[in-house]
Amino acid sequence: MLPMAAMVVGALLLGGLALQIVSPEQFENENAQAARSAELVANALNAALAVAGNPPQTLDAFADKLGRSETIAFVPPGTRPQRSAADRHRGNIPAWFTALLEVPELGSTHPIRIGASHVGDIVFSPDLSPDIEEKWAGFVAIVSSSSALMLLAALSAYFTTGAALRPLAQLGAGLTRMRNGDYVAAIPLAGPPEIRESCAEANQLAVTLRRLSQDNRNLLRKIVAVQDEERRELARELHDEMGPLLFAIRANATALSDPETEGPPEPGSPAHGILSAAEALQQANRRVLEGLSPLYVADLGLAASVQTLLRNARSQAPGLRVTSRLDDRLDELDALLSQTAYRVIQEGVTNALRHAHATTMGVAAIVDGDQIQLEISDDGIGLPPDLTFGRGLTGMHERVRALDGTLQLVREQGQTIVRCRIPLQNHVAR
Repeated sequence: MLPMAAMVVGALLLGGLALQIVSPEQFENENAQAARSAELVANALNAALAVAGNPPQTLDAFADKLGRSETIAFVPPGTRPQRSAADRHRGNIPAWFTALLEVPELGSTHPIRIGASHVGDIVFSPDLSPDIEEKWAGFVAIVSSSSALMLLAALSAYFTTGAALRPLAQLGAGLTRMRNGDYVAAIPLAGPPEIRESCAEANQLAVTLRRLSQDNRNLLRKIVAVQDEERRELARELHDEMGPLLFAIRANATALSDPETEGPPEPGSPAHGILSAAEALQQANRRVLEGLSPLYVADLGLAASVQTLLRNARSQAPGLRVTSRLDDRLDELDALLSQTAYRVIQEGVTNALRHAHATTMGVAAIVDGDQIQLEISDDGIGLPPDLTFGRGLTGMHERVRALDGTLQLVREQGQTIVRCRIPLQNHVAR
């Protein structure tokens, strides 16, 4: 609207300049005939007085016949001053407008003589108020029509622009939803044809992205399932192969001890060293097996498995205060979601123990409506400025994405929080 307002103001300024230039000449042209008439009247009166037998009587008769006209009048000497034509009958016209017109002085004075004596003047003083009022009315009409046109143009621009901007805003909101991963809500087809075409193309893009996203999640699920199967197979091999071998090593180490002494081998003896190494290897084998395939989840259920994980955390960090809030419905989840939830909690607890140097740690696993909410928080040293997901968190993020969930690592109110949301959908065990 600013350019339109500038155009109207410019037009008014140009109109005022035109009035200022043209008006004086118009005033002169319009009153030229009357000015010549006043001069003719004065010449005729002087001629009549020159041949009259009684000039004063002739002059009085002429003055009576001329009447009280304010345009052409006989004025005896010293009776009243001549008034400017611009000062007569201005009415309610603003003074600035009259000054803008630069009204010229069109009045004239023609002396009347009887012999050598100056007996008065024929004064021509035109009344320009009708002309000024006419120009003022035209100026007001121009201003009013321009203002009305500007208002109509502004309203038209407002509604036209609004009709175009609303679809653009809807298109922008739709693209923002697509950027955030929401490909379901369609963008309304509205506005001019070009915008409707863009909205239709964006909706087609959303359909394609939704299909690709679903294909990607299906692929991630298959990858996660294959990884879990490989882990279980490797854990089974380690358990079946390493377990008997380690048991045999321990039995043989015990048999190598002094047969005269009963009980375990003496410390410092070769048999004791072999037995200690076998026990350490068994502990390492258990940790590897637990990392590959947490048997607790399948055997004990998710809630008991998390409790066991937290007991181990307390034993590894006696000074750490651990709290938990576990939903009773966790054991109703299917194997895939239970494994993923356990892995997320396991990774969060492991990171807190290794890196946080925390004094308190909290674990929450809640079934809230149609999703499971997982949070692992600690009051440790916080997150480094250049934090990047390591192998563990990257693997957890891929697992969670495969189940249409979200995984976040944030710092809030002095707490480092691993926050995970996974929709239940069809992950409740039947």
